[in-house]
Amino acid sequence: MRVTRRGLLTGAMAALTLSAGSAMAEDTIKIGEINHYKRMAAFAGPYKLGIELALEEVNTAGGVLGKPLEFIFRDDQGKPGEAVKIAEELMTREGTVMLTGTILSNIGLAISSLAAEKGYVYLASEPLADSIVWEKGNEYTFRLRASTYMQAAMLAEEASKTDAKTFATIAPNYAYGKDAVAAFKKALTALKPDVEFVTEQWPALFKIDAGAEVQAIERAKPDAIYNVTFGGDLAKFVREGTTRGLFDGRQVYGLLTGEPEYLDPLKDEAPEGWTVTGYPWYDFSEGGSNKAFVDAYITEYGERPGIGSLVGYMTVQSIAAAITRAGATDADSLIAGFKGLDVETPVGKIHFREQDHQATMGAFVGTTTVKDGVGVMEDWLYKDGADYLPSDEEVAKLRPSK
Repeated sequence: MRVTRRGLLTGAMAALTLSAGSAMAEDTIKIGEINHYKRMAAFAGPYKLGIELALEEVNTAGGVLGKPLEFIFRDDQGKPGEAVKIAEELMTREGTVMLTGTILSNIGLAISSLAAEKGYVYLASEPLADSIVWEKGNEYTFRLRASTYMQAAMLAEEASKTDAKTFATIAPNYAYGKDAVAAFKKALTALKPDVEFVTEQWPALFKIDAGAEVQAIERAKPDAIYNVTFGGDLAKFVREGTTRGLFDGRQVYGLLTGEPEYLDPLKDEAPEGWTVTGYPWYDFSEGGSNKAFVDAYITEYGERPGIGSLVGYMTVQSIAAAITRAGATDADSLIAGFKGLDVETPVGKIHFREQDHQATMGAFVGTTTVKDGVGVMEDWLYKDGADYLPSDEEVAKLRPSK
């Protein structure tokens, strides 16, 4: 059995808890974390490990406001109704001071709506739908990860540099997919007004008929393809498209495709030459903050991190920084703590904007290839999220008036 620093710390904390009794448990700052731990285990598992690594570091350094920071993890089974039920229980029974989590955007939107109704702060760590901070944004919801709009704009910037004139899109038929296609179209047409979108495919999430989708795209004869599928849907689309030659001679732009959680399962079937957003954990330079995080994660768990690991780690960093800045854990104080907050992270300093509560975490953009039988990103660069966000004037039009 491998003994880790986390395991030793857990044992020490458990011994302390036994000696201190129930008072110790009451003297922690509790955060309610809701996610799809079973339904999306490949992403949510590494995300949870990232949280636990950051919690160890925060609590070893003395906690927050002199108290240990504690996350209470709950599985929503990938169902909005269940997520809302769990959120209410975390608020009323568990003594949590705020909520965080979720990967799927429809669930993030459900919790955000509840947070506004109950006056409870929610950090949407992972859901990417633009409406979380814009059309359906509210005073109590903040978002950590680079939004759909931001990442789509990064890919559109790359697509605008090519001679491709006609594009096909494929995306899951729910909030995230709809936003991802709308954002890409808006950004690309602004950069290249003569482009044409010749077909849009909308498979149901995790229920893709890859053969039918590939045939529909091929019939449209696009110069390039914009892909938003992920997980099992991505694997089926890549395999079917490769078999039928859909990608031959076409540039493909893949939102999230370069993330290890989705690229690794493809192994040597990973697509080559796609321009993607992802996470090149294997290619960071010595001495940098990205490499320090990767090394700490591998030392702790004996496995590579995914983008979920990074997001989980940064979630704790952001919450700890916001509570410290707030000096208290009531909702009004936490809102003040998050607005305009700067946080030092593995990807550098990020900023939570006051105007829309969106953090400026960026994304890694590069090209896929296969090395040693595994899909990886090469020729990548990190794009700062602050460079891909709308102006204050645009935000004022997008967000609901108070």
